[in-house]
Amino acid sequence: MGNIHSVTKALESLEEEIILIKNTQHIQDCKALILPGVGSFDPAISNLINTELIFDIKNWIKSGKSFLGICLGLQLLFESSDEGSINGLGIVKGQIKKIPQLSNQRIPHVGWCELLPTRKNSLLKEDELNNWVYFVHSYHAVPSNTNLITANVSYGSEKLTAMIER
Repeated sequence: MGNIHSVTKALESLEEEIILIKNTQHIQDCKALILPGVGSFDPAISNLINTELIFDIKNWIKSGKSFLGICLGLQLLFESSDEGSINGLGIVKGQIKKIPQLSNQRIPHVGWCELLPTRKNSLLKEDELNNWVYFVHSYHAVPSNTNLITANVSYGSEKLTAMIER
């Protein structure tokens, strides 16, 4: 899960304390958890299995404490992925699907996209001027409960899930 450095730098710029979780003892000292991600589904799940953090992550989320999954970190919350064969965490019902090949679009989907809010959420404020984010992905989240989707992005004539919130 290769964007740990970027997430760390972003949090440092906000003067937040950062604890890199390497075992279950570290998790107790946190006020919020971020599961970052760059890479592919199976190696990331395998990493969580090997570090024995899955139980703690599931309990953290069940408790209602602050949690943010970024990119692959969001995808890992789902039941499964077209990218791999290992089950996801199953915290969110649904699947990670390969982005459909459209004649006028490239895969991977790369570039800046404006977030298109679908409902109010705790991360996007209505008065913010800049809700653009950078994407490099070939898979997208398809939650069983579409009411979880808080923002999409345009991909040709299609909309892809960009954010969910529960």
